[in-house]
Amino acid sequence: MTDFFKGATLVLLLVLLQTSVLPLYLSTPYKPDLLLILMVFLALRAPVSTSFPAAYALGLLKDCISGLYLGLNAFSFLIVYLVLKAVSDRLYVQNSLLLVLTVSLSTLSTMLINVVLLSIFSEASGIVSSLLTAMVPHLLMNAFVASLVAVFPEFSRVRTVK
Repeated sequence: MTDFFKGATLVLLLVLLQTSVLPLYLSTPYKPDLLLILMVFLALRAPVSTSFPAAYALGLLKDCISGLYLGLNAFSFLIVYLVLKAVSDRLYVQNSLLLVLTVSLSTLSTMLINVVLLSIFSEASGIVSSLLTAMVPHLLMNAFVASLVAVFPEFSRVRTVK
């Protein structure tokens, strides 16, 4: 039960940081997606029983915060999570370079999935072009924050499968 409260506290702190602190100092395309980075970390290091619902919940939480379309990020987080979970057992997940690479690929994949879904289901003009122009700065900031996450002692701890 204490693991649940630690996780909930971490998510609450990340949401507060992403919605309250970072917008004061960074413009929109340069804000990192902390919930996506947490989802990638969970996909690489946590067991499926906890990380699968967490990936979906993190996506829904991001949808609620962003206010764009409910379920868009939840679906893209879930697709990226399933791909990462399928290959995570074959990878050495304690490698910090791997975390940066997977966060970068996950950011790119999530944004491309969102662009495809928005182009199919949305009639609003300008959403696709704004997402495509924000892709490179968003990708670079997520990779930078992932490199900072790899420095934390929790990342170097050996993964235990429950």
